[in-house]
Amino acid sequence: MKTKFTLFALLVFCSTFAQTKVDFKDLSHFTVENRKAESVAENGRQIIKLSEAEGDGLAICNDIQFDNGTIEFDVKGRNVMQQSFVGIAFLVQDRSHYDAIYFRPFNFMNADTARRRRAVQYISHPDYPWDKLREQHPGKYENKVSPVPDADEWFHAKVVVDGKNVSVYVNNSASPSLQVTRLTDASTGKIALWTGNGSNASFANLVVTRKKK
Repeated sequence: MKTKFTLFALLVFCSTFAQTKVDFKDLSHFTVENRKAESVAENGRQIIKLSEAEGDGLAICNDIQFDNGTIEFDVKGRNVMQQSFVGIAFLVQDRSHYDAIYFRPFNFMNADTARRRRAVQYISHPDYPWDKLREQHPGKYENKVSPVPDADEWFHAKVVVDGKNVSVYVNNSASPSLQVTRLTDASTGKIALWTGNGSNASFANLVVTRKKK
């Protein structure tokens, strides 16, 4: 009976969701904007490293069209003030129009508790950058992260997009570190590895689970 139930649950999952692990070995699967990308094998996993540069940078996944579902990835930034903004963009229309969730590792364990509440951020470019959201809606689109990762080490992030609702989980926590309502009406678009101004980053294990309509 248990076997039948497990099989049934698996069939329901497969009929409802489509899961893709993105190939990090072949950079031809990506369109890289304002960064240099390098694919390397490190400690048994394939990694994409994005270089440091002024302005935001993206490595757009060419093969995935995303609307609703889950985006999971491992990411490593650095504990350097104002030089580590790392995350994922989704519903990407082009290099200037997208939603994104990103982290500020230098704020994870900052001695300033106000900065700790600015560890994870939602943005929607070009109309809703972080500074506009912070000024007009303080504390609504950013928050602390829990559990708190080491700022210089890898951590796991899961972004759940359900229509207009976005939830962000860190290191397999059952409780979200951030929950927001999206500010744009875009219904579908690409996914991209994302780094902010002056930032480099390493990414691994990008898995996208799309909810079928």
